[in-house]
Amino acid sequence: MTDDKQYPFTCPISDAIPEAKLERGAEEAMKQPVGLQHYEEPVHVSDFIDMTEERMVQINKELREAFKTISNFPNSVTFYGSARLQPGTEYYEKARKLGAMCCQAGYGVVTGGGPGIMQAGNQGTFETCGSGIGYNIVLPFEQSANEYVTHGVDFEYFFTRKFSMNFTGEAYLCFPGGFGTLDEFFEILTLVQTGKVQKVPIVLVGSEFWQPIMDYSKNILLDKFGTISPEDLDLFQVLDDEEEIMRVITEAPNREEFYN
Repeated sequence: MTDDKQYPFTCPISDAIPEAKLERGAEEAMKQPVGLQHYEEPVHVSDFIDMTEERMVQINKELREAFKTISNFPNSVTFYGSARLQPGTEYYEKARKLGAMCCQAGYGVVTGGGPGIMQAGNQGTFETCGSGIGYNIVLPFEQSANEYVTHGVDFEYFFTRKFSMNFTGEAYLCFPGGFGTLDEFFEILTLVQTGKVQKVPIVLVGSEFWQPIMDYSKNILLDKFGTISPEDLDLFQVLDDEEEIMRVITEAPNREEFYN
């Protein structure tokens, strides 16, 4: 097993599935993120092909480890939300409570593994069921997994992480967040709209934050420009009450397809 003190980006993982641990050697751990790598001389075609092959190996590794991890949780709910919301704030505590409620109802909770809403969801399940699923992204400012992650994988690539979080889940809860949360919401919404995944509940948690998105979708996208269809507004809903959110989750059918 990798020494977590030496390689702080490595997420903790349950000993029950050691093969789902994403190992990171010393040389690999010192590499710059892909977008920040620079080369002294022009890269030739043969070099580029070799680099591409190396990246494909990393992509395959990340997806494989993510699928192994989630395979331990037949039913799950994915939480999206800001990394900046702190313990004690309204939506942190709401995510923590919903994480516990999901766990009690038999659902694993998948988060991005970091702080804020991600930590809240993991904390709720950890305190209730002793587990926390976190798909952590390796960033230049050294985000590491929160302390409540017990089943986790590190990702170099945002797109493999997003694919893994979209790959399975009986429902998706989007809490208040920034650009990343909006990106995650619109991606899963687009996948459902285009039939790349079956229709699953997409719940926007917090009307004070999300109602303007609903209003914009109806008044601008639908009514003014006609860039979406009326039925597209039925693909997501804005809710505040935890019991109502849980009803939506527990009434959702199991996912039957595994592609997007």
